[in-house]
This record gives sequence, structure tokens and C-alpha cells, in this order.
Amino acid sequence: MPETVIELRNIRRCFGKFAAVDDVSFSVQKGEMFGLLGPNGAGKTTLLRLLTGQLEPTSGECSVLNVDPAKDPLLVKKGVGIVPEVESPPSFLTGREYLQFVGLIRNLDDVEALADHWIEFMDMKDLQGVPCKDLSKGTRQKLMVAAALMHDPSVVFLDEPFSGLDPHFQRLVREYLSEYLSKGGTGFMCTHILEIAEKMCTRIAIINRGKIAAIGTPKELERSGESLDSVFMRYTEGA
Repeated sequence: MPETVIELRNIRRCFGKFAAVDDVSFSVQKGEMFGLLGPNGAGKTTLLRLLTGQLEPTSGECSVLNVDPAKDPLLVKKGVGIVPEVESPPSFLTGREYLQFVGLIRNLDDVEALADHWIEFMDMKDLQGVPCKDLSKGTRQKLMVAAALMHDPSVVFLDEPFSGLDPHFQRLVREYLSEYLSKGGTGFMCTHILEIAEKMCTRIAIINRGKIAAIGTPKELERSGESLDSVFMRYTEGA
């Protein structure tokens, strides 16, 4: 039997009278890369914040690794990695200091070795001593990806993870995530890059105006000869 690692049951999140997430239910199995697609303002980031304990639902229930993130957000965050939509490492730390800080906060062994590994993997040796405020958007994004993965989490939440990365590092990160999934990791990715979603995701949900409009594998969603781009437009037309 597949192991369920993420589950949502009739989740609703309102801001005043506006329902940003409206009666959403689905589950994600261990080893999947689950993609959440939708236009701007559809509810993607709100849903991710609910799953990572940054917001509480107005109604409904969800669990991540058998933990309710609204009731125990710290326990959820201990087992997951998060790449936020906006890259935001502390401006006053250098890249190396930021990775060291993350390693210490997570009480990891061999923090220096882990920092060395990710600095080399992301080709940041020449920039590791530069304050984060002076790094390019792409380099800050590399840091956020490294920080999310350095503790080898059971689940990684990715909100536009390839934003700012050049094609070389997009490919490098895709290959790393593919290996991560093959070893039993699970991914939950929000992205606007449909080509990447089609290549990487085992299943995809399309959210529009807070509701799930469609869910399935890319092949299940695509009609004969249809691209994922056409599927996306079909389900979000008029959004």
C-alpha cells in the first residue's frame, strides 16, 4: 500500500469574506513529486503555507507526515524542507554563514562538511563570503534550495524553486530532486513553469479561484495531442 505523507480534507482558508482556498481535498503519496499549478492569486502559496504551519485553516483538516501543521508546526518543519516563493536569506549573513546557521538550528552533524558540499554543488565557492544582500537573485535562490535540502528532509515544499536559476542549475536541481524522489523523498511543488511540471511531476493539480479544477497525472489531464499548456488554459480560462 502506498504511504500517504500529505493529506487535505475539505480545507478552507478565508481572509475576511474571501476564500483563498475553498474546500480542497487530496493526498500525496511517498515518492511523488506533486505539482500544484494555477494562475496568480489562485491559492497556491496559501495552500503551501497551510501545509507548512504558517497559516491555520478556517475549516477542514490537513496532515503532513501524520502531523497536523496547525497544531504542531515546529514538528512539521523539523521533517520538511521549504523553498519559499521569495528568496530571503538574512541580508547580514554571508552565504556560508547562512548555511551554517541553518545547520545549527536543525542540530545537524558535520555542519561545516554539509556547507562545503552545498557550496560546491551550487558553484558558490567564489561567493560564499559575500553578504546575502549583495548576492544576485539567482545565487540567493541557490542558497534557499541548499538550505531546504541540506538536512535530507522527508518532504520538500517548493514554491517556484527554479525562479532566477539559469538553465544549467535548473537541470542540476531537477536531477538532484529526481534522485531524492527515487530514494523515498516526497516533493510538493508550486510552479508557473509548465514544461518543468510536465517533466518532473508524477501528478498535477490545477487550482483556480481557490478550488481544485483538475487533478491527475499529466497524461490523464492531457487530451489526445494536447499539451499541458493547453490543459492549464482550459481549466483556468477567465481566471
